[in-house]
Amino acid sequence: MALVNPHGKEKKLIPLLLEGAELAAEKEKAKGMTQVKLSSREVGDLIMLGIGGFTPLTGFMGQADWKGVCENYTMADGLFWPIPITLSTTKGQADSIKDGEEIALVDEENGEVMATMTVNEKYTIDKEYECKQVFWTTETDHPGVAKVMEQGDVNLAGPVKVLSEGTFPTEYKGIYMTPVESRKLFEDKGWTKVAAFQTRNPMHRSHEFLAKIAIDVCDGVYIHMLLGKLKAGDIPADVRQNAIDTLIENYFVKDTVSVGGYPLDMRYAGPREALLHALFRQNFGCSHLIVGRDHAGVGDYYGPFDAHKIFDEIPAGSLETQPLKIDWTFWCDKCDGMASMKTCPHGKEDRLLLSGTKLRKMLSEGEDVSDKFSRPEVLKILREYYEGLTEKVEIKLHSHAEG
Repeated sequence: MALVNPHGKEKKLIPLLLEGAELAAEKEKAKGMTQVKLSSREVGDLIMLGIGGFTPLTGFMGQADWKGVCENYTMADGLFWPIPITLSTTKGQADSIKDGEEIALVDEENGEVMATMTVNEKYTIDKEYECKQVFWTTETDHPGVAKVMEQGDVNLAGPVKVLSEGTFPTEYKGIYMTPVESRKLFEDKGWTKVAAFQTRNPMHRSHEFLAKIAIDVCDGVYIHMLLGKLKAGDIPADVRQNAIDTLIENYFVKDTVSVGGYPLDMRYAGPREALLHALFRQNFGCSHLIVGRDHAGVGDYYGPFDAHKIFDEIPAGSLETQPLKIDWTFWCDKCDGMASMKTCPHGKEDRLLLSGTKLRKMLSEGEDVSDKFSRPEVLKILREYYEGLTEKVEIKLHSHAEG
């Protein structure tokens, strides 16, 4: 048995990150190019192209690919792809860029030149149409919709040469991992059946239960943590990592779980994002993706199990990585333990429904949290984080009052 193949016909990773003399030469060449600024979402997408996480893409999508992905999950050549990977700029800048011109792509936050790109195509899109297709809504209260509506009016398409992974390898040393590295990790462990667990939160008892169900049927679980930008109120990566490492150390059998991080922002695209999560986990070497309640959702925009259903609606053979669909899980007082809708016969009055949002709210408001909700060792780390936030606010208010 071997790990799943990378996505695409060639069945091999296609990283676009330059190295050595080639990298040095391209960096020098980039100094004379027109610069186009990248949003944090575009930076994350670019780094995924660089490390092979978006294999077999070779750059940002053109109009035919954008249209096909929005309409029916396929690019112009028939490749399955669930969410457009595009780069935008202003109409004024697009007009000044010639067809076939090489441009430098720059992180808008720190000015770092991240890549060069040959502009093969410039096109405008119907942003509302993209939002309706991808997010199932055009409401700008949805954070993913807001991002698309804020982007430039013209998309630029073409192949990229990636020059940098940004701050991820240094800022998240020991947690950030490329597909080459995760595949080697799994091979060294002798794992071929690997379930990815997607998380942007610290893990509570329900998450722990999902991971343990997966361990029962797979060789191991890869807790794959989002390291890109979150929405306000989400817990930073270093705190999440500490909480997850503590949970693994105390409550999992040794060598059944590994942790890694990847550089994307959340899109909050619910079912479509679940498909993207499965696709790039295939590139990272995972045979399965754990899909629980409201995967990659936000607010009430998606039904609790729409991300389960969508895997049954795409053509067979679209992905090698398959969903591990798990029902709503919770603590049941009568069962005296964790259970799911499929295993627990009791009523809602006996159940403690767990969610990351609810946990964050309780901790931020200083409420007591039961160890039925989260392990005491994890709660200790999270309480310290929230107490630190409160102290910072109090110091700020105090200094402001004195000023």
